[in-house]
Amino acid sequence: MTEKWSLTGNYFEACNCDVACPCVFTSPPTEGKCTVLLAWHIDRGKYGDTSLDGLNVALAAYSPGHMLKVKWDVALYLDEKATAKQREALTSIYAGKVGGEPAALVPFIGKVLGVKPVRIEYNSKGKERNMRIPGIADMEVAAMEGAGGNEIVLEKIPFTAVPNQRTVVAKSKKLSYHDHGMDWNVSEKNGFYSPFAYKGA
Repeated sequence: MTEKWSLTGNYFEACNCDVACPCVFTSPPTEGKCTVLLAWHIDRGKYGDTSLDGLNVALAAYSPGHMLKVKWDVALYLDEKATAKQREALTSIYAGKVGGEPAALVPFIGKVLGVKPVRIEYNSKGKERNMRIPGIADMEVAAMEGAGGNEIVLEKIPFTAVPNQRTVVAKSKKLSYHDHGMDWNVSEKNGFYSPFAYKGA
C-alpha cells in the first residue's frame, strides 16, 4: 500500500535560458537546449510516519532540445542529513513512484544519471535564493525588479515543476554544475522561485 505523503516549502531554479525562460510557456529553449538546476527546501514533510522536515533536494536536468519533445538526462541529489528511511521516502517521491506533482515530470526523463546523498546548503533571504552542493553545484538567483519596485510574478504557468503557485521571475547571479561529465557555468540568465506544495496517495 502506498503511504500518504505531503511536502511544503521553498523552491527555486536557474537555467541557461534568457529571462523569462520560454520553456515554461511550452516554447523552445533560448539556446536550443536547456541546462537547469532545481532545488527544494522542505519546511514541512511527511511520508507515512516519517518526518521530512528541514531536508533539501536538488535535481539537475539536461534537455537537448524542446523540453516537451525530447527526453532529458537527470541527476537527483538528496540531503546527506537524511536517514536511510528518509532517503528512501524522498527517492520514492522525487522519482515519481508515489504519484503527486513530481510524477508528472517522469514521462520526460530519458536517463537517470545518478541518485546520491550530498551536503546541500540552501538559503532563502528576502528576494534572493542560493543553494550549494560542495564540489558539484552552486546556484544563486535574485528577483528581478518590476514596476514600482515590485516583484514580477507569473501565475498559471503551463509547464513547471511547481504547479498552482505564484512564481517570482528572477535572474541568476550564478549557476555552476560539474558532475556526470557535464560542466555548466552560467550567470545573468533565467531564475524562478516560489513556494511549493506537493502531495500524493
